[in-house]
Amino acid sequence: MSRVKRGTVKRRRHGKVLSQTKGHIGVRHLLYRRAKESLLHAMAYAYAHRRERKGDFRRLWILRIGAAARQRGLAYSSLMNGLKLANVALDRKVLADLAVRDPATFSQLVDMARKHLPA
Repeated sequence: MSRVKRGTVKRRRHGKVLSQTKGHIGVRHLLYRRAKESLLHAMAYAYAHRRERKGDFRRLWILRIGAAARQRGLAYSSLMNGLKLANVALDRKVLADLAVRDPATFSQLVDMARKHLPA
């Protein structure tokens, strides 16, 4: 039986790992063993933080909506309650975008929410 030489397969596998660790600091993108270890950690962090990112964005949107609502004399919770009573079905992402990019429309929404709040 002939002998199997793994040179090209091994080089290709190592190259794949080394290319994925491009941008890592020090030997973490130069030496295969260190690069593989670095890549495993990077992938684990990426997996975990993909889920965390959702909460991070929600917190950012709430912060932006709250700040814009306070400028117009209404608390965040009152704004959201008023919008719910007015049957306005806009999510926090859209509301935050309106607060930043279209303040006039956001002001109209705040006025609408204020109108539907109980006295």
